[in-house]
Amino acid sequence: MSRTGQSTLTVRAIPPLTSLPRPVFARAESLKRGATTEWHSHAWAQLSYAIRGVLSVHTATGRYLAPPQRAILIPPGLPHAVISSPVTEMRSLYVDADAVAWAPPCCTVLQITPLTRELINAFSQFPANYDEHGPHGRLVSVLLDQLQAAPEARLHLPWPADPRLQHLCEELYEAPYLARKLGDWSAGLGVSEKTLTRLFWRETGFTFRAWRQRLRLLSALPLLEQRQRVTDVALACGYDSTSAFIAAFRKHTGITPGELLGDPGRSPPEAMNQR
Repeated sequence: MSRTGQSTLTVRAIPPLTSLPRPVFARAESLKRGATTEWHSHAWAQLSYAIRGVLSVHTATGRYLAPPQRAILIPPGLPHAVISSPVTEMRSLYVDADAVAWAPPCCTVLQITPLTRELINAFSQFPANYDEHGPHGRLVSVLLDQLQAAPEARLHLPWPADPRLQHLCEELYEAPYLARKLGDWSAGLGVSEKTLTRLFWRETGFTFRAWRQRLRLLSALPLLEQRQRVTDVALACGYDSTSAFIAAFRKHTGITPGELLGDPGRSPPEAMNQR
């Protein structure tokens, strides 16, 4: 989620494409180190999916997170940046805008079923100029149908437009363990706590406490996927104790941190799709 523990991010090149050779184009990458792309946009949609590792997509209005079994659908024309955790097996699908006319105009985190995962894996091995009217083309049609039917996993963090809140959120994003209270932030920003509370709700749809809670839980996902100790993850994300972290994680996701990733062949728990 955040760049915590990822100070050596490498820059991931953006393919120099001006058009797609087919309505769907695949790009497979093995990223040993954490990587980032600079802000960019393109005329086609993009599905960012990691077989292994955790992806984070940044837009002006939110941060979207995809551990394994989830993927982020980025609509055409939307400026975005992508951060991947270390040791990531990434599959990117570039999709013609007409083929995903059903997609919303904002980023969406999708649940990836075992069938969809295998379709993506198979498609990633196709030649760029696959036969649209043969078996390859039929598989692509099934893949697009599965993506359209995929449930949404609400693993996103709303991002404010107000510069004052952006400063606050950036600090917390880089250091989710910070324990400053809302009054401390309001004093530093030169506004009343009541004004900051009202502003936070208007800009994000969350209270400050709920927003920070979601930030901390999402920040834990890359660390858990790296198999870091739950105790270390809890401290890195601002929890005073492992038990408090596990209780908060279970309350908001319906599962424990240790159950999050589970068997990669299983569908993710439904609770992870709830807000």
